[in-house]
Amino acid sequence: MVETKKKFPLLLTVGTAAVLIGGGGAAYWFLSQPKASPEDLPVGAEVIPQDALMTIAVTTDQGQWQQLREFGTPQSQAAFDKNLAQVRDRVLTANGFDYQQDIQPWIGNEVSVAFLAPYLPPASTTPGTPPPVPQQQAVIAVLPIRDALQAKQLLEKPRPQTGKLVTRNYKGVEIKESPATATQKISVAALDGKYLLVTTDPKATDKAIDTYQGGPNLAATPGYNQALGRISTEQPFGKVYVNLPIAAMVTANNAGRTLTPENLAQMQQNQGLAATADLEAEGIQFKSVSWLRPDSERKYNGKNNARMMPDRLPADTLMMVSGGSLKQFWQQYVEGAATSPVSPIPPDGLRSAIKSTVELDWDQDFVNWMDGEFSLALVSAPPGSPPNLPFSLLFMVQASDRRAAETALKKLDDAMTNKYKVKVEAAQVAGQNVTNWTLPLGGSTVTHGWLDNNVAFLSLGAPIASAILPKPAITLAGSDAFKQAMPPGLNSHNGQFYMNVDQAVNAKRLPILQLPPGNRELVAAIKSIGVTAAITDSRTSRYDAFVGLQKAGNPAPLPSPTMPSATTTPEPVVVPSP
Repeated sequence: MVETKKKFPLLLTVGTAAVLIGGGGAAYWFLSQPKASPEDLPVGAEVIPQDALMTIAVTTDQGQWQQLREFGTPQSQAAFDKNLAQVRDRVLTANGFDYQQDIQPWIGNEVSVAFLAPYLPPASTTPGTPPPVPQQQAVIAVLPIRDALQAKQLLEKPRPQTGKLVTRNYKGVEIKESPATATQKISVAALDGKYLLVTTDPKATDKAIDTYQGGPNLAATPGYNQALGRISTEQPFGKVYVNLPIAAMVTANNAGRTLTPENLAQMQQNQGLAATADLEAEGIQFKSVSWLRPDSERKYNGKNNARMMPDRLPADTLMMVSGGSLKQFWQQYVEGAATSPVSPIPPDGLRSAIKSTVELDWDQDFVNWMDGEFSLALVSAPPGSPPNLPFSLLFMVQASDRRAAETALKKLDDAMTNKYKVKVEAAQVAGQNVTNWTLPLGGSTVTHGWLDNNVAFLSLGAPIASAILPKPAITLAGSDAFKQAMPPGLNSHNGQFYMNVDQAVNAKRLPILQLPPGNRELVAAIKSIGVTAAITDSRTSRYDAFVGLQKAGNPAPLPSPTMPSATTTPEPVVVPSP
């Protein structure tokens, strides 16, 4: 009998592998590609400082906003409209503006919003002193001016809600801003009749003016033009840029983690991540690119050879993540874990857990022969399975050395028998040999065996070996749900992620993925998620995604504008309401 206080090793091993493979595969995307045209850059890119943490550009086209609001369920649609109305009221209504009357007549086709990194005071040299608390994050919004006269009238409009603006001058630019006593800070300036600059901090205004007058700007970021050139689309709904080194430092600080000079140097080899979002008939298409600095010592290693795993999984697979080489993935994960503040599992922690539970060496006994394609999936239980086992966790990996793999699996069987007294016995499924472990966990079983001589599989939970032996009649790759979810364009790739949200969450077939009430409305609007990743070259990588959405149809008009409560903290976002 297994002691009730003894943690079961397989759950630890497979569970940590699920988190590692599913959440640890960071995006590695793109660099040396065709350059973007000026209109592909976010509007006002020459105003946004190059060291901004993140920049988001969104369209002002009413038709696209209407299309976006048609997605979802009636409940999620109402929640989304409520959030839009709140942003409108906090940004515009609270400052005495009406979008249709005051903004729409003069604004251009797109608006950019940049989030500056919070200022971080110098860290203390005293041992044990907690990391410094960053100051409030400043936001810069750049609104292109299509009609200079009407924009001028906006600046001169009386604003009884917030009081009179104070005027000052910086480097020849007239700035109107909230008085020092104002609760909600706002700073506004017109740049050569071309842009209206709005910020939440006077220092951010000055920095944007310095940038516009010749300082390092977003448009001049190394590799940015080339990245956008690859993912540019005709009429995107939005564009995103993330400054990866700055983002990593901010994340590390938020996590209370101190980075060594060596870690900082590694982080600086990353350059950026760029993405575009397009509204399609059935959802939102994202195209992303990530790239390293042109002079980086670090390089991406990988081949776009992941292709067979969706053809080995049954059509009722609820979720899957796949890759081209588990050995290579692990090596890259280990290299990046030292500098990544968001690594889900420390590599040494996984190694120690496996060593202490089953007395095997993760690198020597397992990783060495896992040099082929792999996948980790949640597969629906076959009809007739116990109700407490609605799915099975299925791991498959192509072995480069079957003899070494069989040796490792035999050691694993022996550890289960000798150390944990688990019943391990041979069996057959569809005429092929498998090994079953009977676990004292509500009737769940572990089965491992081989597919096509060189693909090892291991399942935990419901008995699903008969669903993959022999090859499924209808595979995941051949199912309509998978075809509709996976984004087109990257036929050669090194990994995919798929989730049938309708079945896994909305239909409650995966109890472990059930969400708190506050998130259910959002998730209920999603049908499926499909992601494809590909290595472009040694310094660039591509990552495309499609989010399939429900369609609720024509939404009701947005709620009427209301003045926010005086106690409400304004959102640090300056975007026009649709």
